[in-house]
Amino acid sequence: MSTRTSGGSTPGDDIPVRRIDRILTFMSLGLVVVSIVCFFIVILAQPLGVSDFTQGAWPLIVVLPLFALPVGFALIIALLIMNFVRKGRANRAR
Repeated sequence: MSTRTSGGSTPGDDIPVRRIDRILTFMSLGLVVVSIVCFFIVILAQPLGVSDFTQGAWPLIVVLPLFALPVGFALIIALLIMNFVRKGRANRAR
């Protein structure tokens, strides 16, 4: 069991992780992973003989990386900005 000293604090216990941070993290990670998987599916489908990307689920698989990847990176940027602002406010309060 660890005990807290009165002299200082460790880097991990100064700012708690909020729910919105977790939500943005998992949303951005999910969107980026799904986009990359769809991208590789399209790349691997062409040598396997799929020539018609206009039927079935192919239009969604082809278009999803075009929208989900930029949204995922925008969520990562928003998460970074929120983190920097929160840490700046915490440091000013000390």
